[in-house]
Amino acid sequence: MTNTQRRTRVVIMGAAGRDFHNFNMVYRDNPAYEVIAFTAAQISGIAGRRYPPSLAGSLYPEGIPIIDEAKLEWLCRQEDIDRVIFAYSDVTHAEVMHLASRAMAAGADFVLLGPDRTMLQARVPAIAISAVRTGCGKSQTARWLSKLLRQQGLRVAVIRHPMPYGDLERQRVQRFATRADLDTAECTLEEREEYEPHLDIGNVVYAGVDYAPIINLAEAESDLILWDGGNNDFPFIRPDLHIVLVDPLRPGHETTHHPGEVVLRRADIVVVAKVDAAATADVQRVEDAVRQVNPTATVVRAASPIVLDQPEVVRGRRVLVVEDGPTITHGGMPYGAGYVAATHAHAAEIVDPRAFAVPEIAAVYAQYPHIRAVLPAMGYSQEQLEALGQTINNTQADVVVAATPIDLAALIKVNKPVVRARYEFAETGEPGLGRLVEKFLVRAGIKVILIPAE
Repeated sequence: MTNTQRRTRVVIMGAAGRDFHNFNMVYRDNPAYEVIAFTAAQISGIAGRRYPPSLAGSLYPEGIPIIDEAKLEWLCRQEDIDRVIFAYSDVTHAEVMHLASRAMAAGADFVLLGPDRTMLQARVPAIAISAVRTGCGKSQTARWLSKLLRQQGLRVAVIRHPMPYGDLERQRVQRFATRADLDTAECTLEEREEYEPHLDIGNVVYAGVDYAPIINLAEAESDLILWDGGNNDFPFIRPDLHIVLVDPLRPGHETTHHPGEVVLRRADIVVVAKVDAAATADVQRVEDAVRQVNPTATVVRAASPIVLDQPEVVRGRRVLVVEDGPTITHGGMPYGAGYVAATHAHAAEIVDPRAFAVPEIAAVYAQYPHIRAVLPAMGYSQEQLEALGQTINNTQADVVVAATPIDLAALIKVNKPVVRARYEFAETGEPGLGRLVEKFLVRAGIKVILIPAE
């Protein structure tokens, strides 16, 4: 490019994760492009900030502004944008094309960057866990698999899809080994939901904003990397084994959302999860769809058993159910494991919290009208976490059933007993996921201890 040539002017549409990674991989040090702005969606509190100069690189001494997605057309016209890069996940194919139409009508090209252009290569074997939708059960599958790998004597590094909702400079490279590390990093509720369960079983979790140094740190401390994906995104690391979950509680969603269809088509192993909770016909429907889309993948079934800590406290009581936030917001589920657990425990009533919601939580219900009589665990900021606590305390119920993966009562003061609903991964039949992973380890040249099937 000569000095007189105009740099291609770019906007990256994102949600504080994939967008930053795509920038780091493709645009950060590329003089052919000028990234004018990121746009923000899905996550509250991101718009109005800047991607800092220390992360943006020498071409961006003032950093890069992050602007609300609602201003996309204005931004394209005001800044004479040439190219809009779409870079977030778990949106319908139709919604992606509506966004494309907005960008193109404003005069810009619309671009999607694929896995091969944006994945990093590790120096140790890598296994990735992905899914076709948010809330399929990636995290409990990753935890179960991490325990199996550690039984093989392997040092396992869990690398988590980014959740940089705080100070981006501080969050460039993060390593969590204890709950105290989460406190020091001032992690949000959403971050704790993903990190804390791993720490509780002895895993070290790596995350942040800049994944090349994150992977360098993880591989220096491990024999194998386990990628714990976010939403339905494809991995930031090139997997040697790619495991993808599908959800028979949402049959038909195997190919309706981006980039979930991408990860399904790239999968080595597909896990049909939640078979213990889904109708047999829906399990078969999903399995048939998987085989049609990806006939070379190995398909296994798995359960997601739900355990309520103290069912006797719930029985016959008026119950407020607090669910995992992302699963029932942009994941599209009307309710989750907490509602199922409370119902099975014979709660006298599931109390609808919507009438008791303070304004910040009421706005979540307005944004996601499909949510039924449950409360999403929202805590992307301290203010939102306080609003969650106020809504819980306002709700006229006897007990709270919390299906968020963290100890909610440790973060907010609640004026009711809190009973936790936990859900994990369980194999159903042989050969299960464990045997397939053992075969992968053998192919990768890793000495395997054969663990008897239960």
